Amino acid sequence: MWNMHKSEIRKWLLLFAFFSCFGFSVSAQDTLTVEEAIATALNNNYDILLSKEDSASVAITNQYRNAVFLPTLNASTGLIYNINNQTQRFTDGSEKKRSGIKTNNLNAALNLNWTLFDGFRMFILRDRLDVATIQGNYTIRNQVINTVAEVINKYYDIVRQKQLLRSIEELMTFSADRLRLAQYKLDIGVGIKPDVLQAQIDYNTQRTSQINQQSIIDQRKQDLNRLMNIPQTVNYEVSDTIMIRSDLVLGNILNNIAATSPPLLLARTNVAMASLDIREAKAALYPTIGFVSAYNFNRSTNSSVINPVAQSLFSLNRGLNYGLTASIPIFNRFTARQQIRQAKLSMDYLQLQYENQQSIVQTNVLNNFRSYIAQMEIVSVHDSSVVLARENLSIERERYRLGATTFIELRQAEENLANAFFNSITARYNIKIAETELLRLKGDLVR
Repeated sequence: MWNMHKSEIRKWLLLFAFFSCFGFSVSAQDTLTVEEAIATALNNNYDILLSKEDSASVAITNQYRNAVFLPTLNASTGLIYNINNQTQRFTDGSEKKRSGIKTNNLNAALNLNWTLFDGFRMFILRDRLDVATIQGNYTIRNQVINTVAEVINKYYDIVRQKQLLRSIEELMTFSADRLRLAQYKLDIGVGIKPDVLQAQIDYNTQRTSQINQQSIIDQRKQDLNRLMNIPQTVNYEVSDTIMIRSDLVLGNILNNIAATSPPLLLARTNVAMASLDIREAKAALYPTIGFVSAYNFNRSTNSSVINPVAQSLFSLNRGLNYGLTASIPIFNRFTARQQIRQAKLSMDYLQLQYENQQSIVQTNVLNNFRSYIAQMEIVSVHDSSVVLARENLSIERERYRLGATTFIELRQAEENLANAFFNSITARYNIKIAETELLRLKGDLVR
């Protein structure tokens, strides 16, 4: 499953490498695309780098998984020098003494231990390493997909805030024009001072919103910089448009989702690992049979002896031995059976967790798809409202200029356009959030 998706990740990394060749030095005039942001995050993000390190460690161990079937071979050696003083008394009352007796002893051994049967634990250990490697790959993939989703959401949040800023600045021009008209009417004697003051207050409020909105954009950029792991001082522009897909189909998303959704894949590997725990616990019921062999070498040299009959000046002993060993469990206070039952309970628990995760993923897919469809309809309505609100404001401005409408009605028309702007931009962003979450749950953000 992991190999099916490596090409997409490689594509992002190659894309980032391309931009790195020219240096990632963006200024206020440069536009950062969402693809560039994703490629940078995939190359630099700390969470991904940490996941890769963990997975690499498991992969190294897995390369030697078949070594569990091999014997162990150890060599040992030692050379010891002694200088002794000896005294011996015999039954006939005689006594012999000698000092400064030099002795050296050289010993060496080669020991082989080979487990022939251990209740299939060797096979279980090999399978456990295979599952751990798959689990590590799924962990990386899950982290990659989560990071891509977070980058997309952060990136288009900046786009949304930028669009809101643009709408505020457009409304400021209307407020400035309303202020000018109110002042003009006051100057020629057909207006009132409160209208001028209110227009100035509205303009100041929008100016405050403009400053605050720019601050929000800067904060969102800092969040995106953190995800990309680039200096906080780096500045850039983003796209002006929230790109959305209109081709998502619920049946396609739910189809075979258990084989592609990272949360479900990880939960399933936990069940597989628990199954191996049961097999390992059962292995304690079987005997352990092993083959042992050793080659020993021992040489001892004495400079002199005080009892030639019982002691030798030189001694050499070498030889090979081999045989079989067996450890047969007879009674271990029911420890093995207790461990088997505990392992089965653990597997049942993890199986329930997997089924619960399935329910959570399916529920999230359904909820996000409903939101996706609803927001698609809502954005169409709000886009229409923006067109209508613009036209209505244009009419009200002209009527106010001619004295056919009131200051309050013109101000209400501007507020209607402001609300239409906000609702349209928010609905489009909500579509993107729902779309990204659906692809994340499916595992299709990275193919």
